[in-house]
Amino acid sequence: MIRVTVSYRNEPDKKFDWDYFTGPHMELLHRELDHRGMVRVEIDKGISAADPSAPAPFIAAAHLIFNTVEDVHTAFMAAGRPVMGDVPNYTDISPTLQISEMIG
Repeated sequence: MIRVTVSYRNEPDKKFDWDYFTGPHMELLHRELDHRGMVRVEIDKGISAADPSAPAPFIAAAHLIFNTVEDVHTAFMAAGRPVMGDVPNYTDISPTLQISEMIG
């Protein structure tokens, strides 16, 4: 299995609209990627760093699960523009993407 992690650093004075992210953006993601090989999506909402009094280093992360890396690249070649183009509707944080093989 392949995981695409899209992380949003917890930066001061930046916005992140959770309602839009978990609503319209997730609907768009599923509409564009489910039929292109995305198996599921998991969402993390940062609550703290290791020190419970310190803020989480990331405000959010989305984990998009695919069967193969080829599915990932094919899906994003076809749908990357509308999916990434929607990002400014919920945040002004530049997302960091990583593609990983799940081994455990």
